[in-house]
Amino acid sequence: MTEAARVSLPALLPQAGDWRWQLQHAVRTTAELAARLELTEAELAGTRATEAAGLPLLVTPYYLGLIARDDPACPIRRQVVPHADEAHTVPGDLADPLGEQAHEVAPDLIRRYPDRALLFATDRCAVYCRFCTRSRLVGAGGGARSEERLGAAFAYLEANPEVRDVIVSGGDPLAMSTERVLAIVERLRRIPSIETIRLATRVPVVLPQRITDELLAALRPHHPLWVMTHFNHPRELTAESRGALNRLADAGFPVMNHTVLLRGINDAAETLAELFRGLVRERARPYYLLQTDPVRGSSHLRTPLDTGLRIIGELQGKLSGIALPKLIVDTPGGFGKVPVGPDYILERAGKLTRFRSPRGVEVEYWDP
Repeated sequence: MTEAARVSLPALLPQAGDWRWQLQHAVRTTAELAARLELTEAELAGTRATEAAGLPLLVTPYYLGLIARDDPACPIRRQVVPHADEAHTVPGDLADPLGEQAHEVAPDLIRRYPDRALLFATDRCAVYCRFCTRSRLVGAGGGARSEERLGAAFAYLEANPEVRDVIVSGGDPLAMSTERVLAIVERLRRIPSIETIRLATRVPVVLPQRITDELLAALRPHHPLWVMTHFNHPRELTAESRGALNRLADAGFPVMNHTVLLRGINDAAETLAELFRGLVRERARPYYLLQTDPVRGSSHLRTPLDTGLRIIGELQGKLSGIALPKLIVDTPGGFGKVPVGPDYILERAGKLTRFRSPRGVEVEYWDP
């Protein structure tokens, strides 16, 4: 799609620049989606199945505007349009691949690491991605968590000062009202042991209109606040999303990006190089390239581990270090993230290590 086609919606509908309008007019049903896209039989079957059960359909008008109407292989389309393959299961599929239920230390609070915890702020997002790790619970009802419901989570954090870093997630916390987001951040800031707060959000990608002056002004006094977002394809770097990234950076929010490696969407070194360079231009740091979690119903979007290893090997030495993320496998069962990469060590003998450099040259290194 051309850049002009991507930015035409706000020009035609001025109200489309309002993030609330975007959420109110998001596509939620098979009929609404079929009126806007030429759906294949597999997409129709998948979309109808979501109406009966499973991860719901939800796409903002803005993000829908990035989708090619008549191309089932469109990399934006495949991220959010349900497919019949979601009904297939393969060995290793899990409803809760990260073992979050087993690591819930208080209602809506997950602790898998000694120094950090994850707080569920809501079960709602602006867009439901078909590979969502938390497809078991997002959109399931309840919406934004009240301060009363989160009381036990805050009490746990106060009683466990070794937790220094809290990731506010969901769902997508920035899909909530500014007042709700601010209330959670202010409450966390009243816990002296919490040093860093991270906001895990995809709104800069799928709802960039949400990054408003009002939101930034409300949150800025509570720095350090980091934004962890999810750009997966260079087509997502539109004028609107680049503007959102720049507004965040200008307001002092470090932005770190998690890219999920997805079959047929971004599983090529050239595609990811374009994305990572584009992110760095907008002051967003490519942080992780994530092997897709083995969540049930996502096998058609997952790549073999060798694909990620090959891509990182192709990019090593060709991209600036600030543009090259770590390849990460979040181990099933909730036992933590493991960085993986090509094996550059050919031999170790005593104090001698022989490396293969990214240029293919063998180099000897002597330990002192």
